[in-house]
Amino acid sequence: MAKRGQRDYSPGWRLFTKVVLPPSIHGMMRLKMTGREYLRQQKGGLILACNHLSYADWPAMSLFSYTGGHYPVFTIKSPVFKVKVIGPLMYKLGQLPVYRGQADAALVLKDAEQRLSRGACVVFYPEGTASRDPAQWPMVARTGVARLALTSGAPVIPVACWGAQAILPYGEKKPKLFPRKPVQMAAGPPVDLSAYQGKPLTADTLRAATDTIMNEVTQLLAGLRGEEPPATPYDPRATRAARQDQAQQD
Repeated sequence: MAKRGQRDYSPGWRLFTKVVLPPSIHGMMRLKMTGREYLRQQKGGLILACNHLSYADWPAMSLFSYTGGHYPVFTIKSPVFKVKVIGPLMYKLGQLPVYRGQADAALVLKDAEQRLSRGACVVFYPEGTASRDPAQWPMVARTGVARLALTSGAPVIPVACWGAQAILPYGEKKPKLFPRKPVQMAAGPPVDLSAYQGKPLTADTLRAATDTIMNEVTQLLAGLRGEEPPATPYDPRATRAARQDQAQQD
């Protein structure tokens, strides 16, 4: 546990959320959670890697992490920290802003690594945004989560979420709270990244490690859905490039 001078958050505000948010989240959704023992087995810093479907993922993941024994630290788009009331609260709760399109974008990984060294539970959505896959399977992910895992040595717990998209579909602003929707959460054992430990962090190594992590997340999601995932994950960049090529040909 971090010493008082090393705290990145307000203990009082965190205590407030521990009291207020759980009943609010339960009132929003009917949660079924499995695999939290894998979180409870970890005593130091750890990384949670989860698929992303909706903004409603966040309250589900918050409660999943907290009831698994770890207060969640999310990596959140920096504009959220500029919103009145919400932004200052995010800082008080110790959340991490992600600056995109700036030279210092990688700083969040350094900040996250420091938090992990002090025992934090850092939540990553490796896809970087809600899935654009037509069937809502995990997409090809960004490599930041693998880089963080390999530089910090922190275990990566894969987590799958299904059902949050029914509460707040991507692109919509008004949640569908009634009747309460079922949301399933499942975690698995730490991802085995031993094959990549000690290797130079080349693009190929980071891609392979990221794919290993996301495969575990996808398999957990397949179990929740009772379906087989696609053999190849959806790649939004490749899809955009193909559409541009087709448009030029037309």
